[in-house]
Amino acid sequence: MIGHSGGLGAGKFVLFDVDGTLVDAVDNQRRVWGVWAQRYGLDPDEVHRVALRTRPMETFAQVAPGHDPQECLALLHELEDEDVRTGVYGAFEGAAELLTALPAGGWALVTSNYEHRVLGRFARTGLPVPEVVVDAARVSEGKPSPVPYLLAARRLGAEPRDCLVIEDAPSGVLSGLRAGMTVWGVNTPEPVDGVHRHYATLGEAAADILAFASGTRPARQAVPE
Repeated sequence: MIGHSGGLGAGKFVLFDVDGTLVDAVDNQRRVWGVWAQRYGLDPDEVHRVALRTRPMETFAQVAPGHDPQECLALLHELEDEDVRTGVYGAFEGAAELLTALPAGGWALVTSNYEHRVLGRFARTGLPVPEVVVDAARVSEGKPSPVPYLLAARRLGAEPRDCLVIEDAPSGVLSGLRAGMTVWGVNTPEPVDGVHRHYATLGEAAADILAFASGTRPARQAVPE
């Protein structure tokens, strides 16, 4: 069992991405994009491949250049909201225990999604919700811009150098690095370029995350070569 960290100690803070980091939404995202693609007569697999590496507006420009991007976005939002209401979600192993062990006010969520969807998914998975959630509606620039992570730090009253970012995606890793924060990667078989440490699963990182939050030295070194 993970014990409670008992406070912030040296004033350290943990900033979590959501999809792919805390919540396993891979199948849900594939299904949503698949339905979206079918509505426009497009190849679902190709659309999903593009969507994995681009933001929605960039995806629309690449796969459906002849369609109104706002119309495309409205349909995507409709499908995503429906999926939050009816889809099956799972939290990654150890997520609930880790988040519960972190001190209140010492962690935040930083997501490219929207807060109402995050709250819906957290309600479905039983994950605790922190005081600070930075979503797409709160920032003028999304990941890989540093803006989302810098806003989270500011709302927590934290300096970037005292923040640990937990991510699984290249755009999120770059966002955290550009914000001047420590970035650890989880839930990927190989390290994402730029991460300071890499863990194959969130569960493997949990003890070190709690050590960082309490201001003590992580139990082991996991810096990729």
